[in-house]
Amino acid sequence: MPDQTTAPHPAVERLRDIEGRIARAARDCGRDPAAVTLVAVSKTFPAEEIAPLVRAGQRVFGENRVQEAKAKWPGLRSLAPDVSLHLIGPLQSNKAREAVELFDVIETVDRLTVAEALAAEMARSGHKPALYVQVNTGAEPQKAGVLPEEADGFLATCRDSLGLAIAGLMCIPPVDQQVSPHFALLASIAARNGLATLSMGMSGDFELGIQLGATHVRVGSAIFGHRDAP
Repeated sequence: MPDQTTAPHPAVERLRDIEGRIARAARDCGRDPAAVTLVAVSKTFPAEEIAPLVRAGQRVFGENRVQEAKAKWPGLRSLAPDVSLHLIGPLQSNKAREAVELFDVIETVDRLTVAEALAAEMARSGHKPALYVQVNTGAEPQKAGVLPEEADGFLATCRDSLGLAIAGLMCIPPVDQQVSPHFALLASIAARNGLATLSMGMSGDFELGIQLGATHVRVGSAIFGHRDAP
């Protein structure tokens, strides 16, 4: 008789590999693997390529654009209402209302106008997504994020003036530099501001992120495969 066993979806196989690598990296540095959350970066991939991962038990996903997520995720959430959706791309102030409505976590609070828009919308709607401040650890002029030397002041403004409960920090190191100093810098800013959540590390460097204290790693291409350039 022919084999009736259904082969696992390739993305699910890759997901299991990444889960194993996360667990090993955590154990290797004396951390509990359960303390590291995998954010599966599903940006640019259609719902039909994301659904197998939801069915396989992955519950945390990252999207770059409000409009793309708005088109895909209402249907996907019907598969698992406990999915947590992270915004990991730039947020425009005029998209704050939709972002607050759609996302459970907004990782890219990067300037005062965005923080003000989020504070106003959260007060209006009563929705309270967790907020991370994005830090531009490499001080790259083309990249979003608060400069490291301005991070303490920005966090104080968010908390004290706007009443925002900032949950953590996020960074995207320069592609042409060693990532460890950037992760260490982010961890030091978080520590002196009493923040326990660190979103750092992607497909090529998440193990280093875990070694340096990441609580969330954002992995896309290593799970979904390479995406087409926009």
